[in-house]
Amino acid sequence: METGFTKWIIVVTVVLCVLLELIDTSIVNVALTQMMGNLSATQQEVTWVVAAYGIANVIVIPMTGFLAEQFGRKNYFFFSVVLFTLASMACGQSTNLWELVAFRFVQGIGGGALMATSQAILIDTFPPKQLPLGQALFGMGVIIGPTIGPTLGGYIVDNYDWPWIFYVNVPVGILAAVFTLLFIRDPERIKNAIPRPLREIDWAGIFLLILGVGSLQLVLEQGETEDWFESAYINSFALLAAIGLLGFIWRELTAKAPIVDLRVLGKSRNLAVGSVLSFVLGFGMFASVFILPIFTQRILGFTAAQTGYMLLPGALASGFMMPVIGRMLQAGVPQKFMIPTGFLIFFGFTFWMANVISPTAGESDFFWPLMVRGLGMGLIFLPITTMSLAGLKGKDAGQAAGLTGMIRQLGGSFGVAIVGTYLERSIAQNRISPLAHISLYDNATVQRIQAFTQNFMAHGFSMEQAQKQAYAALEGILMKQVSIITYSQVFAMIGLFFVCCLPLVLLIKRAKSNEKIDLNAAH
Repeated sequence: METGFTKWIIVVTVVLCVLLELIDTSIVNVALTQMMGNLSATQQEVTWVVAAYGIANVIVIPMTGFLAEQFGRKNYFFFSVVLFTLASMACGQSTNLWELVAFRFVQGIGGGALMATSQAILIDTFPPKQLPLGQALFGMGVIIGPTIGPTLGGYIVDNYDWPWIFYVNVPVGILAAVFTLLFIRDPERIKNAIPRPLREIDWAGIFLLILGVGSLQLVLEQGETEDWFESAYINSFALLAAIGLLGFIWRELTAKAPIVDLRVLGKSRNLAVGSVLSFVLGFGMFASVFILPIFTQRILGFTAAQTGYMLLPGALASGFMMPVIGRMLQAGVPQKFMIPTGFLIFFGFTFWMANVISPTAGESDFFWPLMVRGLGMGLIFLPITTMSLAGLKGKDAGQAAGLTGMIRQLGGSFGVAIVGTYLERSIAQNRISPLAHISLYDNATVQRIQAFTQNFMAHGFSMEQAQKQAYAALEGILMKQVSIITYSQVFAMIGLFFVCCLPLVLLIKRAKSNEKIDLNAAH
């Protein structure tokens, strides 16, 4: 435990690192179009810039417990900060797409460790009575990071060039590396730990983890681009994911010294339930952040910066709520009551959004729904985190934190993949119904086309050109209406998913008053 200035400088260091890691999951999304032009890449190729980072993240996160034990947590955290910073600089310097993809993968390896190890450092930094506050500060980074990514990215893309979305990491990374060397210390258990000999390391578990989780993440990232299971490429990696995950589960449950100890799930019912709820949290958090910018930019014509500024107040509200919720947990408010309240509030956000969406919606129309989202996310994240880790000791707490982090990331990947696929396919299906009312034999349609044609002719188009423009305008109106219906359905679908998962809360076991998150938890 630390006190005074040292404690708060450690907090600043690890929260900055969490923000860096999670901002980079979404900051590149608004720069992909610019990257396509500058790097001569197709839309399908440039998606690998996002996929490479996600794949590396989800592989590294569950291994952080072992790696910190093997090399020392301070050393491993420092190395990860430096690796992330150098990879960020290299990303900005990339001269072709595949060079950028390679450095994004390296950046993801460093970034995955930042999030999981930061949580363990905060656990060791705060005394038992203040642990909910420590978790709240960690939660601020987790909730705010993915949301402000588009804000920062939009501002940079609008005012500078795409490499600067990576260069902005460099000064913060240097500062975090210096603070790590000066202020972060290993707990006694890790200082006294004897590294495993190379021959005793669970190499089979590492290989199966990379094969299973890496292949699954690739399928989720690239599935929609490749038309899912119509592609032999996706089918092959789906098969590898199934083989790898089944082999990984078997190996980790039977190995004497597993790389990821899955047996910890059997030691705590709340951890098992919390892992499932973490998946639900990741699904809603990432899917809602993914779908809203697409709607505002494609349908309403917002710039990337406008969309980012629109998302910012809700993200900040969620972050500021974290310490309040931490105090509520300290005061003894049960997680079993807070989590369903958060689920219902998040459902209220999705229902509100489904009704707010319209062709004339402006930034002010989204302000209060997004504030409600921020409140709901706060009431879900922190109670799930504290509930999942409570009562676990030493290595078990570290393994639990890594598992829930990985599962939350996978939940986000599933959310983005499912919502993206549903959106594209439902727009095509929803277009069929109104087409029955649009016909050259329908007087209203004919009058609309004639009005459009006359308008375009008045602006200097020839008769033939004006008619083509009129049909294009009619198609644009049709697609806009169909898209609005579909986006409303998407928000309703996300909300329904949360409501369907509410019964899981009944499985939560009320924590005993003496159950604490162990201060020697390590990654």
